[in-house]
Amino acid sequence: MTQKFFSIGELAKEAGVNVETIRFYQRRHLLRQPVKPFNGIRHYTERDAQRIRFIKQGQKLGFTLDEVAELLSLEDGRHCREAKEIAQRKLVSIHERIEGLRVMEAALSDLVEGCASNSDSVSCPIILALLKTV
Repeated sequence: MTQKFFSIGELAKEAGVNVETIRFYQRRHLLRQPVKPFNGIRHYTERDAQRIRFIKQGQKLGFTLDEVAELLSLEDGRHCREAKEIAQRKLVSIHERIEGLRVMEAALSDLVEGCASNSDSVSCPIILALLKTV
């Protein structure tokens, strides 16, 4: 089976990103930059496309690029415990954010409810509440 090579534009299309995303990942050392042959173009492989998809999937799960870099360093699959620890930290962070969002939701719901029952056309409870927090 022969290896297929991609130009940066073809790689971007294959991986579902734009060329600038690839260059950004290269600057962040998440993706290698192949050597440019004399009077030629750089060639990327399916492995590069898989790596980009790995990065994008990690981001969809809420991992930062630094966390994705940590996971990429474990990609040989023999470091499950370390990967689990990274994922566990992310899960704790997500739970904390969800709790924070619930508190925000309750506070905002109270403000909206207060505004709906407000018959005073001069003072808005939402604006007054926001002014108090400044």
